[in-house]
Amino acid sequence: MSENLFGLTVAADKGLDDLQCQRLLSENRRYQEVMLQYRCALKALESRLEILNEEFSLQHDRNPIESMKSRLKSPSSIMNKMQKRGLSLDFPTMQANIMDIAGVRVICSFEEDVFFLAKCLKEQSDIEIITEKDYISHPKPNGYRSLHLTIRLPVFFAEKESRVPVEIQLRTIAMDFWASLEHTIRYKKNLPINTEVETELKECADSSREWDTKMEHLLHILT
Repeated sequence: MSENLFGLTVAADKGLDDLQCQRLLSENRRYQEVMLQYRCALKALESRLEILNEEFSLQHDRNPIESMKSRLKSPSSIMNKMQKRGLSLDFPTMQANIMDIAGVRVICSFEEDVFFLAKCLKEQSDIEIITEKDYISHPKPNGYRSLHLTIRLPVFFAEKESRVPVEIQLRTIAMDFWASLEHTIRYKKNLPINTEVETELKECADSSREWDTKMEHLLHILT
């Protein structure tokens, strides 16, 4: 038997699925205290993004943000990631090494809006940029495009301040459309992907990039 980071005793050769983890963790106070920090960090970041969205709307008569969606990694996903990286299964190690426990996906109207929002966040004095990966200027080989920022921002509680990491993915509607369907085809269907399918997926990614370029061009013609 072995003890995992959530204080649960499980067989060393067996994992826990999400439902089992959630049931066992429902009364684990240490886990709840740690995850509270991530939940509050998501709320704090969403609030900042909403402020930027409203300010931009007032100045330019349109909203750069179409939608936002936040998530916390499931307990089993966190454990699996730590085990794959050979990390010690404890809370301090988790907090120091797993930077994407909390995540926000921001869907923007136009490509320029992605970079505008990223610039605004990077210029906020109390936000620390941990990593930045620009897959828009430099798409992945399969055609994936998005701007990824990992930041650390302050969260203020009654008696302490915590600086919590959050992963942000910023992308346009076209980028999100392609990424969502590509993920469904590649992973959800659990089917083999051959060279022909890979090529067609890449062609679709290239087409989505053309959509973004054309729509942004039309925006500037009309404004």
